[in-house]
Amino acid sequence: MIFEVQNRPAYAYTGGKPFDPSLPTVVFIHGAEHDHSVWGLQTRYFAHHGFSVLAVDLPGHHRSAGPALTSIADMADWLAALLDAAGVGRACVIGHSMGSLVALDFAARYPARPTHLALVATAVPMTVSETLLDAALNREPEAIAMVNQWSHSTLAAKPSSPAPGFWLHGMNQRLMERVAATGEPRLFHTDFTACNAYADGLTRAAQVRCPVLLVVGRHDNMTPPRAAQPLAQAFAQANVPNQTVMLDAGHALMTEQPDATLDALFAFASRSATASQSPRQ
Repeated sequence: MIFEVQNRPAYAYTGGKPFDPSLPTVVFIHGAEHDHSVWGLQTRYFAHHGFSVLAVDLPGHHRSAGPALTSIADMADWLAALLDAAGVGRACVIGHSMGSLVALDFAARYPARPTHLALVATAVPMTVSETLLDAALNREPEAIAMVNQWSHSTLAAKPSSPAPGFWLHGMNQRLMERVAATGEPRLFHTDFTACNAYADGLTRAAQVRCPVLLVVGRHDNMTPPRAAQPLAQAFAQANVPNQTVMLDAGHALMTEQPDATLDALFAFASRSATASQSPRQ
């Protein structure tokens, strides 16, 4: 579905169902050099079980027009504008990796708008090594290969993947290559620089007022579980209800543990819904 956001076309996948702003809305935000498709299983299930879904392509990523935004705060403001364009006042907001920072910043600076906040594979600060930043700037294929290797803890697809034999590494690499090919030059570097420069995470965490879920991968080499602990502590100190779910996966939680990720997110989002929900089956 195409919206007009800040005078540019912006794409959001609606999970295979027409978007209905009268239903409880769940927003999904992807990470660096990714697009809406990383949420394939989760978005379709939500859309067919009582929710309206907006899985966004951030500006400059695949179907949303550029230029790519260069700061987490700008991405959060863009998200607020997209919800305005969709006619959505409040939503459950879910973000992965870079998208988790966008979700966090949005929830803190627009406190009346999120019903619940889920941060998947998150870290504060989300620092990026000089080696990876240099590769993203000057040798993007090398950066894609490095991130692809570090994002996975297994070669085997789990039961909810479309068929036996799906190659998680290959799927993720082709996705990043496609986003790189359709986006502006050095998009990976733009995304990583935004993550690396974001210094407001703990301050924003103290400003969040909605319940929070942290979903972390036990074997995550990109944002290891310990990197989410300062966030959990900040939420606790601010008396924000929060919980952490740890899954046996790497950074690519949605593909390595698709069912467990879905179960955690759906149970969490259902608490914010006003409509009756069907149990998973």
